[in-house]
Parts: sequence; structure tokens; C-alpha cells
Amino acid sequence: MKRVVDARGLSCPEPVLLTRQALQEQGIKEITVLVDNKVAVENVTRTAESLGCQVLVTEQNSDFILTLRMN
Repeated sequence: MKRVVDARGLSCPEPVLLTRQALQEQGIKEITVLVDNKVAVENVTRTAESLGCQVLVTEQNSDFILTLRMN
């Protein structure tokens, strides 16, 4: 099951908290996190990797798309 977390316009720690909530949902295998600043990219990436996720980051215009895959 996939989930999208739109954290654009939010400052840390909100993107991290929303991502952690999504990772705790049952049956979630992949999460797409949308953020619009590099600090959120770094913090969400660090958190996801510490929880055992693979992280792929792509930049689209002024937004960043993080694809988190559960191992």
C-alpha cells in the first residue's frame, strides 16, 4: 500500500512527525513525502533511514519528492 504525505509549506519538525505517523500505519510499503526545503529533506531522510527505509530524493521545480520504501 502507498501513502502520500504533503508537507510543503511546513517547517520542521512537522514533516518528520507526519512521516513518522505514516510509517507507523499498518500495511504501508511505500511513502511519497513532498517538501519544499532542504532542511526538511535532510531531516526526513535521516529519520527514514534510521527506521530502515530506503530513500530516493528527486527535485521538481522548487519541491522535493522523497520516496521511502520499507525494507
